[in-house]
Amino acid sequence: DQWPLSHDRLQIVKQLFDKQLQAGHMPSTSPWNTPIFTILKKSGKWHLLHDLRVINAIMQDMRALQPGLPPPVMIPKDWDLFIVDLKYCFFTIPLHPEDTEKFAFSIPAVNKQESANRFQWVVLPQGMKNSPTICQNFVAWVLQPFRQKYPFLFVYHFMNDILVAGENLEANQVLTDLKDMLDHKALKIAPEKIQQQSPWNYLIWQINGNMVRPQKVTIHTNIRTLTDVQKLMGDIQWVQPLTEMANDDLQPLMELL
Repeated sequence: DQWPLSHDRLQIVKQLFDKQLQAGHMPSTSPWNTPIFTILKKSGKWHLLHDLRVINAIMQDMRALQPGLPPPVMIPKDWDLFIVDLKYCFFTIPLHPEDTEKFAFSIPAVNKQESANRFQWVVLPQGMKNSPTICQNFVAWVLQPFRQKYPFLFVYHFMNDILVAGENLEANQVLTDLKDMLDHKALKIAPEKIQQQSPWNYLIWQINGNMVRPQKVTIHTNIRTLTDVQKLMGDIQWVQPLTEMANDDLQPLMELL
């Protein structure tokens, strides 16, 4: 069942979901209803989240085919590069019609004055454990024609982050071709996140000239609340590729979430 929401949070949910309705989400009578809630991001914008732990518990795992983050340290010295970020990547990848009912949620009425409105996702929902793997595989498939057209370029891809590097790279032409190929499959590049000048930020790395270093190495350990645990897990996941820390080592912390 849906958790109680304050009047202010309920208004925020309705505003956020008005945007999602434009993506084609449909009314639902699904019995799979699971809760939604909102969080305030560092940018000051609200973010709609769907608690899919019950669904994830009965879902078969899709093992990731890319076991870690691609480090850019193999890019040859003095090569040119650019980095792009795909916009709303999950929300551009459709679910199979037979699966959409499993991702239903309800928006309650103020003071229970009428029936709640129930909807279901028709695109990859954030919070579904297989969404990252599906997204990774879908974008990799979309990038295949681009890789075949430019076999002499380095094309690094992880989730919605794409790095393209090459010797004497004609960045504007290559970027235009990349946009066209992505557009053909309804994937959009976020214009404000196109990076064409040093320093470049790619995943956990910062590339500045011929130097590659981690963007962030600070871990805060003053833990008092669940939010502090979530922040700590985010910090650890940020630096995990730089260490020999295994996922099993994080299990005691995961159990606190």
